[in-house]
Amino acid sequence: MSHSPKYHCHPYFKLRKQVKRIERLRPEAAAATPWTVPNLCAAYNWPANLAGGGVIAIVELGGGWVMSDMTAFFQSVNQPVPSITDVSVDGTQNTPNQSGQAGEADYEVALDIQVAAASYYAATGKAATIRMYWSQDIASAVEKATSDGCDVCSISWGADEAEWGATAAQQMESAAESAVAAGMVVFAAAGDNDSSDGGSTPANVDCPSSCPHVVGCGGTYKTTTEETVWNDNPGETDGEGTGGGYSTIFPVQSFQIGAPPAPANTQYGSGRMVPDVTGDADPNTGYEIFVHGSSTVVGGTSAVAPLYAGLFAAFGTKLGFVAPTLWENQKAFNDITQGSNGFYSAAVGPDPCSGIGSPIGTSIAALFATPA
Repeated sequence: MSHSPKYHCHPYFKLRKQVKRIERLRPEAAAATPWTVPNLCAAYNWPANLAGGGVIAIVELGGGWVMSDMTAFFQSVNQPVPSITDVSVDGTQNTPNQSGQAGEADYEVALDIQVAAASYYAATGKAATIRMYWSQDIASAVEKATSDGCDVCSISWGADEAEWGATAAQQMESAAESAVAAGMVVFAAAGDNDSSDGGSTPANVDCPSSCPHVVGCGGTYKTTTEETVWNDNPGETDGEGTGGGYSTIFPVQSFQIGAPPAPANTQYGSGRMVPDVTGDADPNTGYEIFVHGSSTVVGGTSAVAPLYAGLFAAFGTKLGFVAPTLWENQKAFNDITQGSNGFYSAAVGPDPCSGIGSPIGTSIAALFATPA
């Protein structure tokens, strides 16, 4: 049975060339530069020489990857190519665009693999083991990854909760709850369309990042000197920027210590706050990757989920439901206090733009990591 709204879910990435126009709105963006994944990991104080061993599952609903891009990318960052295995859940296959030009989803697939594996290598000095789950349904892919014994799962596709509906969203949460019960940590992008999440109202949250047993990943604008909420269209609720807000389907979660309640007297969601954590996502401070033979810069919250997935795979295996531990240890994150995603603004402490903040890798590792 299909759980997720397969015709509505889409990947969460943004190409840097598409947002050049924001330099007129934010002059500092003209001076912003993209990151290599190793340099970003260093900026986030990634640990080193961890034992590793975690197998990373990546869910994809379309697109594909080619080995020549992987070889070029990992050579560019002086890392070994990871082990990548394709798994078809429902007949969906690794299907890169055959014209030689990258199809839209191809950017997502390359971003997911390259960021997750480079993040893992930065923390372990070892090549990652990645399993690509090809499906038209996110929940079914998560279920298959769980049954295969994967340790961490990265999801960069989604849609606003209204597109899912309560029944499908609850089925997605059931798959996530079973996953963490089996020991698999699940991360998902919080969306790239500001507080509206591309929906019909100014405030909606994205599923599966809104599922309580998924760690929702928001986005920032990060340079070497500052980090603020990612929003390339200030003053708008449906621009290019991080998703975040309050669920209309899932209730307030007790593990989200210090999360501010939804604004009073609003007709929008008042349940679980999204995101839980955040990381660099603005295309102007995006990630250098290889797609169809070319180096390009990509951003989006879909980069943040694999960034965390690589880190947590480096900690070992079967960590399960990590969100309560993260929320109990907020000093392991950089608090993001500036910026807005349209309807919501950042503040000291947790907020519905950046959750508990961006990673301080060594501090997070101290909570979970197995010594090498």
